[in-house]
Amino acid sequence: MEKLTNEVIHKEIDLIQACINRIASNLFMVKGWMVTLVATIIALLSDKVSLIVISGIATGIILCFWYLDAFFLKAEKLYRFKYEWVIKSRQAGNSDFLYDLNPYNKKMWDNPNESVPTLVRVMFTKTLIPFYGIPFISGVTILLLSIFKVL
Repeated sequence: MEKLTNEVIHKEIDLIQACINRIASNLFMVKGWMVTLVATIIALLSDKVSLIVISGIATGIILCFWYLDAFFLKAEKLYRFKYEWVIKSRQAGNSDFLYDLNPYNKKMWDNPNESVPTLVRVMFTKTLIPFYGIPFISGVTILLLSIFKVL
């Protein structure tokens, strides 16, 4: 096993950090697009368009963006597992999986028995529930009340 230089270790850490930064940027953009689309739909409400259609479209958009946000958040968590493993193992002189950016490589986690975070579990984290859950429940409520002619 050849000695790892600080330059090699720093480059690998920089590559992983770049992946995490791209994912964080995508998370921010997903939230912005969701707010923009839902606000546009609500702002452009017309008396000619059924409330069922509007609430159905808004609920569908919220659900799609909630899924995308959970997907990116899951990927970010996996890269953080990798980042921590690289820091610890490279300091110990381990050069296995050098420059491997596959976030699903369980051999590069501190605890390889730890399960991959599922999308459903990530969707219902304390950071995503207020942002997506409340508007989603509101949209479904309006949709159901409109269908049953309460509104």
